[in-house]
Amino acid sequence: MTEIKFNEEEMNRICVIRKVMEKKCTQKEAGNELGLSDRQIRRLLKRIRIEGIGGIQKQYKGGNRLFKEGFKEKVLGLVRDRYHDFGPKFASEKLQELHDLKVSRETLRQWMMADNLWKGRARKRARIHQQRERRSCFGELVQIDGSHHDWFEGRAPKCCLLVFIDDATSRIIGMRFEESETTTGYMRLIERHVTTYGRPLAYYSDKHSIFLTTRESSLDGRLEDTQVQRALRTLQITLICAHSSQAKGRVERANKTLQDRLIKEMRLKGVSNIEEGNAFLEGFISEYNRRFSVEPASTNDAHKPLYHDKERLKNILSIHETRKLSKNLEFSYHNKIYKIITPTTGYRLRHQTINVYTHLDGKIVLVLDDKELAYEVLEPKHPHYQADSKEINVLLDALVIANIALPTGSTQPLHYTL
Repeated sequence: MTEIKFNEEEMNRICVIRKVMEKKCTQKEAGNELGLSDRQIRRLLKRIRIEGIGGIQKQYKGGNRLFKEGFKEKVLGLVRDRYHDFGPKFASEKLQELHDLKVSRETLRQWMMADNLWKGRARKRARIHQQRERRSCFGELVQIDGSHHDWFEGRAPKCCLLVFIDDATSRIIGMRFEESETTTGYMRLIERHVTTYGRPLAYYSDKHSIFLTTRESSLDGRLEDTQVQRALRTLQITLICAHSSQAKGRVERANKTLQDRLIKEMRLKGVSNIEEGNAFLEGFISEYNRRFSVEPASTNDAHKPLYHDKERLKNILSIHETRKLSKNLEFSYHNKIYKIITPTTGYRLRHQTINVYTHLDGKIVLVLDDKELAYEVLEPKHPHYQADSKEINVLLDALVIANIALPTGSTQPLHYTL
């Protein structure tokens, strides 16, 4: 018969459990004496009845924590080679998805920390931002934002990812890579949103000059003269500007997640430019929504039907400007001369103010009294480039890449308009 040896702690447990079995004390009193819960005392009693007095000793069964020999080294080798900058949770997902290696996030985190592949993040000092309850219906409020980042990790120039998140479900409604955060970029996503789902009740943005202006010349001193506000007002969509980034926290948190997961997903797939990135986003959005979206409080869809036809929508979601015709029925726009073509003399058009619509695809439409005018363009004699303050870096980078330079001995300068 094998002799069982007990340490001091186990001997003390035996004495106390024996008193319980002899009904000299209750389970609760025994638990207080041993520093255990009532449930743990009942487990010890059951184990002793089944296994005898040896059941008082601690059981080490290993369970799911035991792995085959070499498993840990194989996992850490893959992490070092392919997932060295992945977080434990994301790395464990990719190990199971791409390599059929199942290891829990916490186990992998401990292994990575021991191997100096991961460092625990210091907890930030708590700041109080009281949570706003989600809107109840899908399409009731859509949070929008642009995230400037090195999305392609040097494989392409830095760019901006525009993100539309539904407030009720945390579902990504639309995403698009753009060279910079511009009015036309947002209009492209708005067009895709309203043609796919209908018109939401409201968009929730920051106070970027694309959405908000405080120039004294604006109609109400705040919003009326921005292109996006004008377009949304025509579509009867409300634009709300947040006072802080925390106010639109859902899209801000989504940006943080995207800067981690999307970048690494594109690295694994070899996505290296904006065009490939926008094509990749379609599948990524579906997977993101499957994993991170939630069910809304109400099953009602708050989107309103889109009644505008395709051409009308193009005119609304375009850059609107006005120009005054000369007596020759001409006007200058972006360093080009536009000449109106009429079947008659066109006297009534002289000195008229016309609307100039620049579509998202670059097409120019001239409108007077809701009627489109025919025209022809006279090209300038010298090169001319136009960009606003947010696009100048993109333009200059393109000029450097294209190696645009004046011919030797030339005295004609290139023209830039800011």
